[in-house]
Amino acid sequence: MAQSTATHKSHKHISLSLGDRVFVITNYTLLTIIMLLVLYPLIYIISCSFSSPTAVTGGKVWLYPVDFSLVGYETVFNNSEIIPSFWNAVIITFFGTIINVVCTIMAAYPLARRGLMGRGFITGLFAFTMLFNGGLIPTFLIVKQCGLYNSYFALWLPGAVSVYNMVVARTFFQTNIPEELYEAGELDGCTDIMFMLKIALPLSVPIIAVLVMFYAVGHWNGYFNALIYLSDKKKFPLQIVLRNILIENRVDDSNMMVDVEAMARKQGLSELLKYSLIVIGSLPMMVLYPFVQKHFVKGVMIGALKG
Repeated sequence: MAQSTATHKSHKHISLSLGDRVFVITNYTLLTIIMLLVLYPLIYIISCSFSSPTAVTGGKVWLYPVDFSLVGYETVFNNSEIIPSFWNAVIITFFGTIINVVCTIMAAYPLARRGLMGRGFITGLFAFTMLFNGGLIPTFLIVKQCGLYNSYFALWLPGAVSVYNMVVARTFFQTNIPEELYEAGELDGCTDIMFMLKIALPLSVPIIAVLVMFYAVGHWNGYFNALIYLSDKKKFPLQIVLRNILIENRVDDSNMMVDVEAMARKQGLSELLKYSLIVIGSLPMMVLYPFVQKHFVKGVMIGALKG
């Protein structure tokens, strides 16, 4: 016991060689620089969004807000389309993510079973769609002929399964659920569906978190499909409305005098809106990520380990 304690103390006092010290210092220096390169743009955007338009256009903002102001956020939320479009985006993201996760698991789980006949051929068909697709116009015509145009199902069904996510999920099932567990379930009279629902899925929380995060971010940030398949403005998601505010510069200036000073204020507000809209559009996913981070990292590492 005394010898082990002495050994433990000696290990604690082992000094690093000069080469190891140089490596550690260099490593921490590079990591610190990378961290600052990643953090500074985020801090800059947030600081600009809380600054005054004149401070933003004048280049006075570097690290912290200058002339603290909520004009950008007030302008955005005074738009009557913001709140309805936010709830539209929530609906699209919530139900779209559920459809995506369910369909992906329904495809990945059977392909992970060795007893599935034609498993390699089916996987090849999925992989084929990663290289070739019908294109925008044929897809649009199919969506319209199926009666999905101007419906949220046009945003959900055509891309219900991401082949990349399906391959990651299939690899997770193959790696973490051994065949012996399947055999034990069969001996206990467990059907395939019961095994998947009661055994496989409870053991697959990490990969489910990965799928939820991937699909939720895609739906929340997506605007192109909504722009193509939705014609009713009442169904537009948040990203479409934010895009319209940003690109078309929909600022209520009916009482604004058309002069140099007024145009300068409008230009400053337009610049301020860019940063405010980035924060508003990114905030929900930034809030969601910490809750799934633990499972997200584990699921990605395990699911992508083997192909």
